[in-house]
Amino acid sequence: MTAQPDHSADRTGFAPPMGTLAELRETLSTWGFPGDRQTFEEELDALKLDDLTAVHELAQAYRHRVLLRYDPQGIAALARSTDDVEDELRRKLAEAGGR
Repeated sequence: MTAQPDHSADRTGFAPPMGTLAELRETLSTWGFPGDRQTFEEELDALKLDDLTAVHELAQAYRHRVLLRYDPQGIAALARSTDDVEDELRRKLAEAGGR
């Protein structure tokens, strides 16, 4: 999973506690997307615990997933159809080509 920037300080609204691995595990079980907790555990088990950067990036990526799930703009973006996204990309490419 690719780590995403942590924008929790910029967000308002819902934000469950996710400051420790124990809190993150609980949050993923309660508030995460289906399967997130199990996938997180599998990815964490595959990491070397001496690689603190990798552990941090993994935790940050899953924190981002929880925050994304409760962000109205984020969930709207996830709900978009492939056709809708393709149409937008074609339109943007056509606009950029016309400049």
